[in-house]
Amino acid sequence: MIPTDVLNSLKALALTQKPLITAASAISAANAFEPGQKFQATVQAQVAPGIFKVQVGEQLLQLQLPGNIRSGDTINLQVVSLLPRLTFNMVASANPLSTADQLSATARLLSSLTQQPLQRSFVPTISNMPLWTGTTSFPDTAELAGKLHQALSQSGLFYESHQAQWLAGSRNTAQLMLEPQNQPADKVKNAFGMDANSARTNAESALNPGQPKISIPGVPDHLHPLIQQQLNALETRQVQWQGQVWQEQRMDWEIHEETARAPSGEEARQWVTQIHLSLPRMGDVTATLRFSQNGLTLTLDAEQDATRVKLGSASSTLVAALSDRGIHTTSALVTQHDKP
Repeated sequence: MIPTDVLNSLKALALTQKPLITAASAISAANAFEPGQKFQATVQAQVAPGIFKVQVGEQLLQLQLPGNIRSGDTINLQVVSLLPRLTFNMVASANPLSTADQLSATARLLSSLTQQPLQRSFVPTISNMPLWTGTTSFPDTAELAGKLHQALSQSGLFYESHQAQWLAGSRNTAQLMLEPQNQPADKVKNAFGMDANSARTNAESALNPGQPKISIPGVPDHLHPLIQQQLNALETRQVQWQGQVWQEQRMDWEIHEETARAPSGEEARQWVTQIHLSLPRMGDVTATLRFSQNGLTLTLDAEQDATRVKLGSASSTLVAALSDRGIHTTSALVTQHDKP
């Protein structure tokens, strides 16, 4: 299911056929508005790429506006919702964002994509080459960490934010060209297994005639799975990556956000990253790292007894190495892998 706030925005976009304008920082100011109110607002100044100071009634808000808006413009806004963010749509403005048909088509497109099953539960790598290709017995951990960061960054999931960085001058063109959106179609299809799954997809279409193939003007078919991955990441706040970390060694990597209860009883958000490896000598090993305001909680899970002994002996060295890099570890546990 698509998250409630995104679904409400899509519905509003589809029904009103007007662009949505979200307040970047106006939590307390939302109390000054009511849904349905209309305002003639004045754009005062741009404070960041796509972010403008706008006088809306008696409130000075920071709104996310498109690039064709300029300081001094007058725009007509109507309040759509107050929660989770103060949101307006633009009505009868002198600065139209798009045609009604384009907006309606976009809303229908996103809504349709969210109803389609994911072709892949994980983000694949575009290249079949291992991340680390050194000749030494053990990978260089600093180099491998950088390669993992690069692989996730170049997965295409964050392409739109990277475009914003490119416009701001903090990301160069060569970096953007490495992402799937700018790669040859055959290469992307191969990474997503689209050719290999064509027979299965056709069979499923025959069994499910109510799910026709979606055609998106301006968006090539081979990028549809990636758009689905982006929508899924928004919904689940979870990213899964799979690829070769070194020769003939695959790794499953998951990053997600979860809610934890602080000692005070209050709920707090924390990020969790988990990697899983099936090693030739050590068997199945899973490392789970939970990052919170108090520090890092590390859990090493292993299938084999001998592997757990090795991990237990080396855990103090690992904690010391993390501390040397400024990472405070609150606990480090070695646990037994539960077989399915």
